[in-house]
Amino acid sequence: MDSPYIDVLPFLFRGLGWTLLITFTGLVFGFGLGTIAGLARLSRKGFCRGAATVYVEVIRGTPILAQLLFVYFGLSELLSMNIHKLAAAILAIAVNSGAYIAEIVRGAVQSIEPGQQEAGRSLGLSRSQTMRYVVWPQAMRRMIPPLGNQFIISLKDTSLFSVIAVGEILYQARQYYSSTFAPFEALTMACLMYLMITIPGSVYLRRMEHRLEGR
Repeated sequence: MDSPYIDVLPFLFRGLGWTLLITFTGLVFGFGLGTIAGLARLSRKGFCRGAATVYVEVIRGTPILAQLLFVYFGLSELLSMNIHKLAAAILAIAVNSGAYIAEIVRGAVQSIEPGQQEAGRSLGLSRSQTMRYVVWPQAMRRMIPPLGNQFIISLKDTSLFSVIAVGEILYQARQYYSSTFAPFEALTMACLMYLMITIPGSVYLRRMEHRLEGR
């Protein structure tokens, strides 16, 4: 006997591919943007520090759905060109996650004891070399757990992108139940698919955090 719980799976797996593509690609760009903004917030130059602070506060103070619609509709009108929905989704994840990653980077770098930087300078390293070879490797270890949490948050945020018909998990579930009238089954399986990713990820991150803390 056919079951909606089974019939919806091909739709959801198709959406899973798009969800992971958007999440991973967006976070790669978001990490680059967040690293620049995080280090800029630690800069001695007032302009760099101020610009990074404005970016972080504006993005953290507005919902990602508004940011997505701004990119997809607002920028399209401003640039007089159609932005592809996939590009808009990736850009929204990158810009949004970048603001949070900037704080992760800033906090991780600031958590390194000042004596580490002084030791690097005493060895004849420049400020940038000390950051690259002494501070950054240690800060990266401390960033791993919060970066993993950001991955989970960004992955769940992709569920909002169905509003512009991005074919992620929730959009595929809606496509299925709009023709089969089985919303309970479709949405149940969609939620389970999210949980199959987020729960193992959360468990792995907790173990990694304990390992890094030496427990």
